[in-house]
Amino acid sequence: MLNKAQIHYVLSVMEEMYPDAACELVHDNPFELVIAVALSAQCTDQLVNKVTKDLFKKYKTPEDYLSVPLEELQNDIRSIGLYRNKAKNIQKLSRSLIDDFNGVVPETKEELETLAGVGRKTANVVTSVAFNQPAIAVDTHVERVSKRLGICRWKDTPLEVEKTLMRKVPKQAWSDTHHRMIFFGRYHCKARNPNCGSCKLLDICREGKKRMKQKG
Repeated sequence: MLNKAQIHYVLSVMEEMYPDAACELVHDNPFELVIAVALSAQCTDQLVNKVTKDLFKKYKTPEDYLSVPLEELQNDIRSIGLYRNKAKNIQKLSRSLIDDFNGVVPETKEELETLAGVGRKTANVVTSVAFNQPAIAVDTHVERVSKRLGICRWKDTPLEVEKTLMRKVPKQAWSDTHHRMIFFGRYHCKARNPNCGSCKLLDICREGKKRMKQKG
């Protein structure tokens, strides 16, 4: 496991690599962000942005999503994985926003998690990106990078990864760290073909060293 000094070094290298890392889901307001993040489960941000380009022209408010039959909404997001379930959740969360929050996206994680299809990861993204609150959302990239580098244990759950990162990273750096780890995992330390040979963190990465040894 990496010590504090090593983690500080890791974060500084990621900052150097991705100084402008930010949410890549295109949105104009917190409501659009909630919809975009809900659609992004098990799906690339690139595909979500392709779909929401037209979706956000057609649907502006929670009422808009409830004004069409479920089948029509499903059809509008058909190219996204799990589109049937996601369409149901979008209509349910739209109903909750109207009934429980006067049509306005709530700012606390606890309230966000009461919305259909909004889990802890989504709530963290929304509070961080839309409301500038410090948060670390653990998606597949953050989890993979944390475990490969030895910041967390292989057996840790996403919640345990989140808690470990919150403990080891200064609070004011949580949101930036979350975005930089996503970029690092998405574009450099990829799931199948990580760029270990050209990685500045190879000398302290247990997984990278193992992979390089296997390559001979």
